[in-house]
Amino acid sequence: MTAAAVLRRLASRLRGDEGSGALYLIFGSMLFLLFAGFVIDGGLAIHQRERASDIAEQTARYAANQVDAGALRNGAVRVPGNPACSAYAQSFAAQSGASATCTAAGGDKVTVQVQLTYQPILMRLLGQTSITVRGTATAQAVQGQ
Repeated sequence: MTAAAVLRRLASRLRGDEGSGALYLIFGSMLFLLFAGFVIDGGLAIHQRERASDIAEQTARYAANQVDAGALRNGAVRVPGNPACSAYAQSFAAQSGASATCTAAGGDKVTVQVQLTYQPILMRLLGQTSITVRGTATAQAVQGQ
């Protein structure tokens, strides 16, 4: 076999691999976008969860601050019941674009749950249109001297 025949045979084998690099590039870039989506949207989910917890803490403090004036004159600290507490919490949390409900209110303690919904950036490509996160906090009303 001559050198020319060997080169022709080798060239015919190599022609079958034309374009395979493009497939690796396409699949690699899709995998990179998927990974970037998890990193970016995962970071945003953590940020939104912390924001929901922060809003819940502030909302619980606000609702616990709405003490019953009549009971306070008698020396007792009492927060409003659940319907009134939920109204206070919802009005305060709405300023931050969140929805809030009092899960427990009575005595001198208020527990508030806040819910935030946001749209992910890259995970929309996989059909994830919105992500909902929740934060819960409890506040206690105390009588200062």
